[in-house]
Amino acid sequence: MSTEMTALLVVAGLVVAATLVVAVVLLVRLVRTRRTLRDAGLPVTRQWVFWGAVAYLVLPADLLPDPVYLDDIGVLLLALRSLRSAADGPSAPGR
Repeated sequence: MSTEMTALLVVAGLVVAATLVVAVVLLVRLVRTRRTLRDAGLPVTRQWVFWGAVAYLVLPADLLPDPVYLDDIGVLLLALRSLRSAADGPSAPGR
């Protein structure tokens, strides 16, 4: 195997590992946000968003193949944004 091919495989592996780490970090943030909303007494009316994002990350059926976690990251970001907007909504404490 040539050194160029080895370098390409190493770079590709690092990119895949980095996107997986980002997906896991976003999943942790999503779980923490849901827990914070629940502990604050806010009704988590968008539970389907949370569970849908978790299922999309875990299930093998994706828009892009699993080594490319960009679609998973996008779904997690949308779910996190949705839960954050629910926290900032009119039912949030102090409003």
